[in-house]
Parts: sequence; structure tokens; C-alpha cells
Amino acid sequence: MCTIMGYCGKGSGMQKVSEGLISTVSRGPDDERITDLKDGVLGFQRLSIMGLTPDGMQPFALDGNYAVCNGEIYGFRKMREELSARGYSFRSGSDCEIILPLYKEYGTDMFAMLDAEFACIIYDHEAHSFIAARDPIGIRPLYYGYDGDTIVFASEAKNLVKVCKKIMPFPPGHFYKDGKFTCYCDITAVDEVIHDDIDTVCKNIHDKLVAGIEKRLDADAKVGFLLSGGLDSSLVCAVAQKKSSVPIRTFAIGMNTDAIDLKYAKQVADYIGSDHTEVIITKDDVIAALDEVIHLLGTYDITTIRASMGMYLLCKAIHRQTDIRVLLTGEISDELFGYKYTDFAPSAEAFQQESVKRVHELHMYDVLRADRCISVNSLEARVPFGDLDFVRYVMAVDPEMKLNKYNKGKYLLRRAFEGDYLPHDILYREKAAFSDAVGHSMVDYLKEYATSLYSDEGFESARKKYDHAQPFTKESLLYREIFEKYYPGNSEMVVDFWMPNKNWEGCNVNDPSARVLSNYGESGK
Repeated sequence: MCTIMGYCGKGSGMQKVSEGLISTVSRGPDDERITDLKDGVLGFQRLSIMGLTPDGMQPFALDGNYAVCNGEIYGFRKMREELSARGYSFRSGSDCEIILPLYKEYGTDMFAMLDAEFACIIYDHEAHSFIAARDPIGIRPLYYGYDGDTIVFASEAKNLVKVCKKIMPFPPGHFYKDGKFTCYCDITAVDEVIHDDIDTVCKNIHDKLVAGIEKRLDADAKVGFLLSGGLDSSLVCAVAQKKSSVPIRTFAIGMNTDAIDLKYAKQVADYIGSDHTEVIITKDDVIAALDEVIHLLGTYDITTIRASMGMYLLCKAIHRQTDIRVLLTGEISDELFGYKYTDFAPSAEAFQQESVKRVHELHMYDVLRADRCISVNSLEARVPFGDLDFVRYVMAVDPEMKLNKYNKGKYLLRRAFEGDYLPHDILYREKAAFSDAVGHSMVDYLKEYATSLYSDEGFESARKKYDHAQPFTKESLLYREIFEKYYPGNSEMVVDFWMPNKNWEGCNVNDPSARVLSNYGESGK
């Protein structure tokens, strides 16, 4: 990952950007540069992934314009060749160096042209203005706030807490220019519903996901894989191993008492022939990391925090024990193909509406978790299920086909990869939530810890201090109070708690874990 920050006005921007970047050094540990411009300040912290030489350091400059970008632009070499033919020259191997030539050629139309996960800030010296943009899913983070009348952008809310009173996430698929946010891509919008037969749909799902995985293997730094043993991460690893001439490196984590997925992760690793590492954690590890995890996440959401405990500790071990810089993960599959609770969707239309909602909110939940847990450990996250072509296609598939009419959730994805990718019992294994699969005991320990801190009377009194996203359990109150310590008054950075759709029969529950649903069944075994 990298950190970008932009103070888009005159004044004390140099000092504020300098102070703001202190909190994210581990996100971009290789180099830091702050550039004082005529109309503001750009800051950049670098984690070298593409174009590892000093020439890849940002901000990039071209004809008086400047840009900082935290991103991966897929297919950039072809675009660079086309730009070179138009007379542009490049001094680095960085994919992000094409940003300014593209802006010169196409203006803000360029953002819709990118096959990328990115957040960027551009200074246009002729217009004396700043333009910012974020990828359509929000895989790369970007926040904004105001210092008086001056808008300030940064990769993380941590960069802005001492500069802006109110901090908000930059909307995915939008660009900012001249005081206005404009949507350039709604990734959930469907122009025409796909009514192909199931074999055609599954073949396209297969081919598009394989292409999405393959393009994310392109890095000048070493690549590794998070492997939970569940369907999504297992597919990413299986496809990547088929594309590799040497064993890929896979990593799994579990509690020392009841890790559900470690055995399945090992089964997958043995089957595909990866170089596999297990990390074992304890109750003390989890409780000791809680405050730090909530600070790095910038959320109070229950399921995000639970799922981040294992992911953060696993990435911490990878950073300390290896020279890997890039990690591929399995996020964004559930939002497209369904969760355990979407088995209760009352109609295809309701399923599709829920999928649209979840994709729009991804940047506040699973995508946020993956970015922070990985980036705080000086690593970069890549998310193949977030490939733009893949997401567009699955969103357009007739939702009747995506309903669980097959007595097996996410059936289309499973069927698409029948063959020799995975053992059949892994491919068709019931889903267990990552936070639970690390070990049911981990979530139970967190609940017990919260219960020990509050009496019933104290809980009722303390939770009423909050109007927005009011805590409803002692666990959620604990998380909110830690969050407020670091991000006071900024709960609206997250829309609400991630929960199943309470309006659906069977989903009106008081805990986000799939464990509380009647259809959880064999998922936790």
C-alpha cells in the first residue's frame, strides 16, 4: 500500500500534512515526500510494489501538474505504450506514472477508463484546482474533511483526525472537482440482465475470475496468499498455483483451542501443493490486540472487528517472518453470490437489492478490514473478486440464478470451478464466517471480556450517549468506546452496524454472526 494526502488550499498545509502522515508510516515505509505547491500541498508515503527504483517515487509531475496515487492499474503497460506513441516519456516502471498523461489527454473522463483499484489526487496548475478520485468499489481507501473552507484528502481517517473535525469516506466510483462529487461509475448498475443458460454463465464466471486472479499476480515484489480454507480464498490460491511454476506461499491462522478452518486450509494447501504456514493465536493475543485493531480500522462495527482480529495477527506474522509484500485475498465474493442470510431472500429482486446495497457499502466493511489489516503491516492487498469486469458480469446475471435454489449457497461459483481445482468436499463445503472460523472461542472470548467490563445498569446508561449506530450489546459498546477514543464524533464514517437484513423472515437477529441463523448447519464443523 501507500499513503496519499492532499491539503487543497493555501495556509499551513505543509505542517498539517507532515503531522497527518506520522500516523501511517507503516502503510508506506519505504519513502516519504511532501510537495509544497502554489495552491496547496501533496504528501506521499511509498510501499514499493511496481517500479521499485527511486524513479517510482511520487508525486509525479508533468507540465506543472502533480499527482499522487495509491493504486494498482492493470494493463498499464499497454496504456503506457499508447501514451508513448503520443509523445509522452516515462522514467519509472510504476503503473501510476500514467495518471498525469491520461489526465492531460482525457481530463476526468480518464477515471472510467481505468481497470484499477486506486485512490488519487491530481493538482491542475492551469485551473489552480485539485481533483480526487476513487475506484468503483472503494478497494483503495480515501477520506476527506474540511479545515475551515479547505478540503483535505487522505488515505486514512487517522491522517485527518488532527486536521478535520468531521471526517467522511470518499464515495467509491466518484471524482471530486470544483467543490462537487461526480459519479463516474456505479459498478452495480445493470444495463441488460444476462439470461444465458447456467453452463454459459458458469463458464464466464470461471474465465473472468481466472483473468482477475492472473492480472493480480503481476508485481515486482513478492506475492503471498491468505488461505482460510473456505471457498473463496481456496479458489484464489488454487487458480494462482495453476499459473505458477513454483509452489505459492499460503498462510492460515487459527485459535489454539478450536480453529475450524486450519484443517481445511491445510487440506487445500496439500492438494494444490503450496508452501503453507500456520499461525496459532491465543485468547491473550486477541484481547491484547483489540485496542490496536480498532484504532487501525477506524470502525466500531462488530463483525468487521471480529474478523480483523485474526487477519491482523496473521499479517503481522507474515510481515515479521517473510519478505512478502503483496497478499491476495478472497473478499467480495459474498456480496456478489450471497451470504448465509441471503438464503432467506424473499425474492430474486430482494436478493439483487441486497447485493447492490452490500457492494455499495463494501468500502466500510470487508474491504476496509482487508486494507487496514494488511497495510498497517507494510503489505499490499489485492482482491481478485473485486475485478471490475468480474463484478459487472456477476451483478448482471439474472438474480433468479443467484438465489439458493440448489440447496447450496454460492452454487454458481462452486459449479464454475468443478474439476481439479479443489477437492470436492472443499468446493462444496458449507460456509463459516471468517471470524468464527478462526475459532468460535475467539468471538466468545471477546463477548466475555466485554461482559466483564459493564454491569447491566452501566451498559444501559453508557449506550444511550450515542444517537447514531447506538450500541445494542456490551460487546458493541466496548468497541464504540474504543473507537470514540481515537475518532471522537466520527461514527458516521460507517453507515451502521453490518447485520443481516432484519426485514426478512429468519434474519431478525441481534448478532451479525451466521452462527445465530437457523441455516448455519454444518458450517462450523
